[in-house]
Amino acid sequence: MGKSNGLGFWIACAVFLGAMLALTLVMKNEYPFFAGYVILQFIVLATAWNILGGYAGYVNFGTSAFFGLGVYIAVMLFKAIGAPIVVQIAGAALVGAVLGFGVGLLTLRMQGIFFSIATIAVTIIIETCVTNWKFVGGAAGIQLQRPPVMAPFDSYVKMLFFVQAALVVIAVALARYVQGSWIGRGLQALRDDELAAECTGVPTLKLKLLACCLSGALMSAAGAPSAMYLQFANPDSAFNLNYSVSALAMALIGGTAHWIGPILGAILLGVTQQILTVTISSEVNVLILGLMLVLFVVGAPAGLIGLVGFPWKKRGGT
Repeated sequence: MGKSNGLGFWIACAVFLGAMLALTLVMKNEYPFFAGYVILQFIVLATAWNILGGYAGYVNFGTSAFFGLGVYIAVMLFKAIGAPIVVQIAGAALVGAVLGFGVGLLTLRMQGIFFSIATIAVTIIIETCVTNWKFVGGAAGIQLQRPPVMAPFDSYVKMLFFVQAALVVIAVALARYVQGSWIGRGLQALRDDELAAECTGVPTLKLKLLACCLSGALMSAAGAPSAMYLQFANPDSAFNLNYSVSALAMALIGGTAHWIGPILGAILLGVTQQILTVTISSEVNVLILGLMLVLFVVGAPAGLIGLVGFPWKKRGGT
């Protein structure tokens, strides 16, 4: 059953990437790719958040710190050496993992609200540093000129859309692996009762640091293409707290117990936000996000996966 499920997952990933590539080659209107990029970006962020916030139970409000760091690492690499987008993402992921490790060492002995407040402080510190970093534009921001697009894409937005789709596959595959491995079982044990987990030999600190590194790397990688997507970067938008709130809300609404939960939550809220932006106003997004979060926390604390009840959960599959 495990091998069959694994093969099915990778086939689904290949079909997904093939469909995304086909869309970029067939569809001429670029707006769906602008909107689709944002939805795919939130899938990566929600999935990354869930590795630490869902599996380990450490509520992280520092998503915007890692996202913004990814944006500015990409800007730095592009401005310094003209690095292509793949190198920008790899560099951002590496720095995000290092930051995750550092934040983990400093804060993971904290628990509950103290850990959450500490992650907000990290965002403020990094944003302040970037605001005073003149090489990447400082507080005024920086305008970027996109390089020539690579084949087979005919526009840079379509290429970034496909790149973000590939990041979705990487993020989901990592989350799925973590959930089904000894890492996931250890994280679940420390989430349920950290002291009891330590007494039974679970390496809780090592697991939390690993979760911090994986989560931080994916969040920073998700932010790296954003500068080229907007052709502009400034600290206010890159470190916007909405990224932290949205990632948390999407994971909780979808359900944190299974890797597919953040995907469902990100699709539901991401599509809703894009529709509201076009039809009403982007300011309504925060209101809808808050209302949906309250409704799900009160009415369906297990999220969409708990509300619907997926059959593979009953079989214990991944």
